Amino acid sequence: MRTLLITGPGGSGRSTIAAATAQAAAGTGTRTLLLGADRGDTLGAALGVVTGAAPVEAAENLTAWRPDATESFRADLTAFQDRASTALELLGAARLDAEEVTPLPGAEELALLRALRDAALSEAYDLLVVDLPPTPHALALLALPEELRRYLRRLLPAERQAARALRPVLGRLAGVPMPSEWLYDTAGRWDVELAAVEAVLADRHTSVRLVAEPGPAGADAVREAGLALALRGLRPDALVANRVLPESVEDTWLAGLNAQQRKTLDEWQGTYDVRHVPHLGHDPRGTDDLAALAVPGVNAAGSTVEWPVTDRLAEDGVLVWSIALPGAIRDELDLVRRGDELVVTVGRFRRIVPLPSALRRCTVAGAALREGELRIRFAPDPDLWPQGR
Repeated sequence: MRTLLITGPGGSGRSTIAAATAQAAAGTGTRTLLLGADRGDTLGAALGVVTGAAPVEAAENLTAWRPDATESFRADLTAFQDRASTALELLGAARLDAEEVTPLPGAEELALLRALRDAALSEAYDLLVVDLPPTPHALALLALPEELRRYLRRLLPAERQAARALRPVLGRLAGVPMPSEWLYDTAGRWDVELAAVEAVLADRHTSVRLVAEPGPAGADAVREAGLALALRGLRPDALVANRVLPESVEDTWLAGLNAQQRKTLDEWQGTYDVRHVPHLGHDPRGTDDLAALAVPGVNAAGSTVEWPVTDRLAEDGVLVWSIALPGAIRDELDLVRRGDELVVTVGRFRRIVPLPSALRRCTVAGAALREGELRIRFAPDPDLWPQGR
């Protein structure tokens, strides 16, 4: 199954483009699921059907679904209270009833990730089109599985599970119950679920697509989104320039806007695979309007970008790790080595990545940013590097 993740700045029309893309794919006989996370029914407004917590057939070969974050959150909290009942009773805490639970911030994102994983594993569809939140929230969403798994490994490392047998003894000595088995079981279950989501996002059949309206604000949003995606090892398969005006516009006011759009489109053309979607003169509603948008099809290539390690030991005595960061500025770039991890900060974006195994036995010898590529040099540590290499 192919997965297409679509995002863009707020107001760019990304939900409409997602709906049009899903409808076009379904029209070719592709079993398609359109998945959204907006609280408002923006997908339903575009498709002309009501979408919600239960998947609904929007057209032949097209299913639309907006997961219910409230129900998902209630189920998770109820399960947590059941497993932690002993600890809650010890603390004198009162259980929360399902009826009084409202989802916390971030519940929508977690519900969308779970739905994405379930849809990918169901094998009921050939194509999954995901209408992600606006770009800043989408970028945080894409980073969430990796970051949560890292937190779990740090707070509840697997090697410490061997201490389970000692906890009853330690509990009697301390006079209070020690963390019970459910804590590690829960962490292990979360890790498996998050790993499944990570696998979908990193799959070679998964693509990311940006939607933006050409203009100064759209250009700034695309530049930021492209850099943030690059930091996650992703490159958009296409940039959909939405609401593009005809090249020939007689109206004076529209002529100025058209010139502004053309300037931005020329700037994008050298960096992205830009696809134009025309302005219909009104907000698209219904299947006929979606068909008139003539959105690009789903590409066969994925969005994952490799970060290769080049062996230059014979020539320069170093290994070079190359990280593509198009649009990065040297003054906004920061690197910190922390054990077997590298903390990469670009502007307001940060990612902590594990070092490839060969580089863990090296020391950082320097780094340079040239033509949108960060090249980090690692020199072998004599105390750790295999003799004879």
